[in-house]
Amino acid sequence: MTQSATASQPPGTNPAEAGGDFRPDRRFWAVYASLLVVMFLSAMDQTIVGTALPTIVGDLGGAAHMAWILTAYTLAITVAMPVYGKLGDLVGRKNLFLVAIGLFLAGSALCGTATDMTQLIAYRFIQGLGGGGLMISSQAITGDLIPPRVRGTYMAPMGAMFGIASILGPIVGGWLTDSVSWRWTFWINLPLGVLAFIAVAIVLHLPKHPLSEPIDWWGLALMDAGAVALVLVATWGGTQYDWTSPVIVCLAVAGVACWVAFVVVESHVADPILPTAILANRTFIISTLVGMLAMGGMVGVMSYLPTYLQMVYGYSATVSGLLLVPMTLGMLGGGIGSGVLMTRNGRYKVYPVVGPLVSALAAFCLWRVTTASPVWQVSGATFLMGLGIGLFFQLLVTIVQNDVPARHLGTATSGNNFFREVAVSLGASLIGVAFSSNLTSQLSTRMAALAASDDPAVAGALARFQGGGADTSSLTPALVESLPQVLHDAVASSYAQALSPIFAWMIPLFITTSLVALLLKEKPLSRKTGMEQLAEAEDSPA
Repeated sequence: MTQSATASQPPGTNPAEAGGDFRPDRRFWAVYASLLVVMFLSAMDQTIVGTALPTIVGDLGGAAHMAWILTAYTLAITVAMPVYGKLGDLVGRKNLFLVAIGLFLAGSALCGTATDMTQLIAYRFIQGLGGGGLMISSQAITGDLIPPRVRGTYMAPMGAMFGIASILGPIVGGWLTDSVSWRWTFWINLPLGVLAFIAVAIVLHLPKHPLSEPIDWWGLALMDAGAVALVLVATWGGTQYDWTSPVIVCLAVAGVACWVAFVVVESHVADPILPTAILANRTFIISTLVGMLAMGGMVGVMSYLPTYLQMVYGYSATVSGLLLVPMTLGMLGGGIGSGVLMTRNGRYKVYPVVGPLVSALAAFCLWRVTTASPVWQVSGATFLMGLGIGLFFQLLVTIVQNDVPARHLGTATSGNNFFREVAVSLGASLIGVAFSSNLTSQLSTRMAALAASDDPAVAGALARFQGGGADTSSLTPALVESLPQVLHDAVASSYAQALSPIFAWMIPLFITTSLVALLLKEKPLSRKTGMEQLAEAEDSPA
């Protein structure tokens, strides 16, 4: 996979020299391109379906179950992550990676053939079981093939795939739904996915191991059950059920109980799903916490800014998506820049310390945005947000992988991503509840002020929002555009004021992220790949 160089050469300032003997060849680039493709496809499938949902529901029916089209995929990814990470460490990653790609493609193909909502939800779960493996296996295989000393240079483009997918997903999904069919939002995965499968099958060579230790099924079941319960709390709370309803309370208690039981079980098994060497590892704990806090902040921008641009500025879904391109460019520039610098000087702690502070500045700029602010101000702030996140986010995986034994590389990678995924669900839910509450309050205040108007058009429009307060569920960009100017301005201002506190709360969140990152201890980055470290460990006397 790599061509050897003279080991005695002093490390220089380019990636090859910094990595010692690491020399990527053509087979490596074929595998790396495949990793980028599958990471992109898995990430895009979390966003591409959203714009097609109204059409899907109109075609298949079952509007009451619409949310499960998204939830099924998220749950499956969460459940699958620990499995791929642990099994990859135990038996090898290549065949598991091929299984993940196969499941993802099979689920994608089946989703496009669904004839009712039940089928589509089931097929989305299958697709998610593969999608979770694509994320974890891609990052773990990168650890197998690339030394930590130069890994940052290669991890940055992988991290950028998430930003690109988040923006392109809704745009491509809307275009396919309008121009071809919603079914192609799933079938679009097949051509690139098949090519990636073939490339991995032919050119990726990784060691395989016999299964020598029993799998910790109890630990896996408790870990996943706790995560599923908490994800359902985050998904259903405040939407399908009240936060104080028996369903939500029972799920929350069950989730916490499962994780408490998980900790107890893990301390009594020979080969736990998350070994003590990882759970007690300072670098793993701090890096995971930094990632969770950062994701909690970033999800607010990614989830609500496109709708903000549509409601306040009147842009179409496509244009609002394109206006987030600066954020992706910032993520790409920050990721590549920090990755290259880390490769040159071997230092990484500065990036998770400085990056969140840049994102805090971006959140401050977004907090100051009003309905009168020019759109370039919004795009500039999103660029800063992407730059700050890009500086450190993808490096966290490398930092974790560098400080755990090679035999636990996949497990550590999956654990880091697993807790991030839970943070995304919880963060999105909490932000959603806060935003909805703010919006209802803002609309109620402004509509009450306009209720005395003698304008028949305004009075008629106000009827849409009557019934105990503003009906936020009736707000759509088309409806807002059709309102009389005075009412349009009131709704736009309400939307801007409802989102403003969200950005304000992100400022201390990102500052806290930076403070937590200060606790990281900078350790030398290994110049050996995961496979080389594992081989050395196996050859050394017990």
